[in-house]
Amino acid sequence: MKADPGATDDVFDGVGARVLALLAERGETLAVAESLTGGLVAAELTAVPGASKSFRGSVTAYATAVKRDLLGVDSALLALRGAVDPDVAAQMAAGVRTGLGAGWGIATTGVAGPEPQDGQPVGTVFVAVARPDGTRKAVSLRLNGDRAEIRRESVRSVLELLSGELSENGRAQDTEQNGGT
Repeated sequence: MKADPGATDDVFDGVGARVLALLAERGETLAVAESLTGGLVAAELTAVPGASKSFRGSVTAYATAVKRDLLGVDSALLALRGAVDPDVAAQMAAGVRTGLGAGWGIATTGVAGPEPQDGQPVGTVFVAVARPDGTRKAVSLRLNGDRAEIRRESVRSVLELLSGELSENGRAQDTEQNGGT
């Protein structure tokens, strides 16, 4: 039997299920802001049975005005650097976290192609996470491949970023609960 090309089960090596399990285990929630991925992160997460325990929802902020008006990305930043920027990604993650009332927020913004955007070449992607304490982290990616490959790798990358942050935060909490060291 041939796999459904639209199915996401094995494409991301279960990272969506992994982050949802970590969030559920901790009683925490997640919201997603997507630009170039156009809903693929949300689709990956909602493909996991029981996702509603931790996944609050998503905003597909494809237009720059939506990033500004709905997610609260600074208009001066957008005017100065455009939508393809690490600070924009971080503000998107923070904005969706706050706007959807989640503990964690993640975001994707970038250029999947076929043409460059905001002076950035195809394959330039920024993924970000906003933590419950308000701190943010953005990661710059330079991806190769066609539009579909860049979008898929962006999904995997933002979920891996979140997984790493959840694992790191969990280890820090365990250390604190066990008296340090």
